Amino acid sequence: MVIYREQAMGDLRLKNLNKSFGAVDVLHDVNLQIDNGEFVVFVGPSGCGKSTLLRIIAGLEDVTSGSIAIGGRDVGALSPAERKIAMVFQSYALYPHMSVRKNLAFGLENLKFKRDEIDARITEAARMLAIEPYLDRRPKQLSGGQRQRVAIGRAIVRDPEIFLFDEPLSNLDAALRVQTRAEITKLHREMQTTMIYVTHDQVEAMTMADKIVVLRAGRIEQVGTPLELFDHPRNLFVAGFLGSPRMNILKGRIVIGDDRSALVDVGYPTLLQSAIDPATVTAGQEVLAGVRPAHFALSDGEGLPFEVQYHESLGTETYVYGNLQGQSEQIIVHQAGHFAPSPGAVLKIMPIDGRLHVFDPASELALGHGRV
Repeated sequence: MVIYREQAMGDLRLKNLNKSFGAVDVLHDVNLQIDNGEFVVFVGPSGCGKSTLLRIIAGLEDVTSGSIAIGGRDVGALSPAERKIAMVFQSYALYPHMSVRKNLAFGLENLKFKRDEIDARITEAARMLAIEPYLDRRPKQLSGGQRQRVAIGRAIVRDPEIFLFDEPLSNLDAALRVQTRAEITKLHREMQTTMIYVTHDQVEAMTMADKIVVLRAGRIEQVGTPLELFDHPRNLFVAGFLGSPRMNILKGRIVIGDDRSALVDVGYPTLLQSAIDPATVTAGQEVLAGVRPAHFALSDGEGLPFEVQYHESLGTETYVYGNLQGQSEQIIVHQAGHFAPSPGAVLKIMPIDGRLHVFDPASELALGHGRV
């Protein structure tokens, strides 16, 4: 028996959504389309409005203005129970005095489901989550990861059109976080149901999502696939938020080459090639050049002089920290394998072809990505 529908109506439309708490505006003109079956991650720093947006979708918060439609139906006036949504909370929200089996059954019993249907749904959910051995245990007898699976099971048995996850891995240790995020991703592949997942952890966003929604101060900064946002960030905030370690940012100026290409001068004889349309910039214009740590390569010839401060070796990879003269920000360079340069050593580094991002320092918007 499969407890989820093959033709779910789990598409979601948010239109001109605004939310205020008194005089404080927390969401600003949010417009978003999520298609049926997508795994969408809301990501952003603490206080950006991502959990509030999730609670509005669930019906736990009212909107100040705007509309919400699920499966083409306006649900703004519907209660949480009427929206065919199931939510998984950070705190697990399990009843401590009930067994796992009774926790799974509780919501269905309140909805007056027949006993054989309840048992069938519990059996299927327990199989999917590999919690059959724990059905007669109480939550206090389970590990954090097992409790999180039970919390997900409570959502599964409801057969929702949309799953909502509110930072579900925050209470787990590092190893369990990696394991559980893989289990949630596998669950999505099996169920093919719309899932919306909130996190402040960009690694979770990059590894789990079909589509990422980056929020800052209650506004959507960019929506796209993980690789679209990683390779083509719309602005400096998205570029800095996605990617670990952060993107390196260098101050520079535009130089127009003899071939009319736009180059970036960051204070050294070596100029950095860019993909900027030269018609959109002027010679001498101030810019910010972004290079991810993994997109710097050591050079035997021309390059930027990088003075090593220290390094962190992780066995299979090494991060080298240092600076470029005339640049205020610390620079991070990634190297595969073990690499142990001495503090004070000066290395020559260059961006790998096609890996330079250029931003306007005033608007912080991207001017170009890659190389012509």
